[in-house]
Amino acid sequence: MFTSYHSLKGVTVADEDSEAFRKAMSGAKPLKTDDRVPVTNPKPKPRARFRRADESAALAESLEDDIDTIEQHSGGALRFHRQHVGRRTLRKLARGGYSVQAEIDLHGMTLAEARPRLRDFIQYSAEQDRLCVRVVHGKGLGSGERGPVLKSAVNAWLRRWPNVIAFVSTRQVDGGTGAVYVLLQRE
Repeated sequence: MFTSYHSLKGVTVADEDSEAFRKAMSGAKPLKTDDRVPVTNPKPKPRARFRRADESAALAESLEDDIDTIEQHSGGALRFHRQHVGRRTLRKLARGGYSVQAEIDLHGMTLAEARPRLRDFIQYSAEQDRLCVRVVHGKGLGSGERGPVLKSAVNAWLRRWPNVIAFVSTRQVDGGTGAVYVLLQRE
């Protein structure tokens, strides 16, 4: 038996298939052009598989613990107290339990600019009988490989000055590891 084939827009169709199609379509009426739904096949936006996985992993990790706890354990938190300062006092300071009575923002300054300004601020605050002040030193993100230069210097300076009896990195809402609460010895 010989079957003839003919091509219809690049598709090869057997005569029997073509005849069966014509019979099936014999009662069909063409749609009016107004009734047709336009066919648009927008290309789907490319999706980065690994980026989504990285974002999901970062989100899951961020939900595992409180941000204050994460920063405290990351080595970026500062903490110091003189021998006569009790644990409860230090805990209260770390929780933001003392009213911040003054603040100085040092980040963006050079060490030469920051040291005298911080020294004068601490001295003046102690003379004004302020108990708790906040020092914003920044996290050192702009310091590159050198690490947080100003933060390290503030840590060392505050430990040397007798008016400073304790300091801890602030709660996240007050600057996190980019600032410290400083407890002062009143004069």
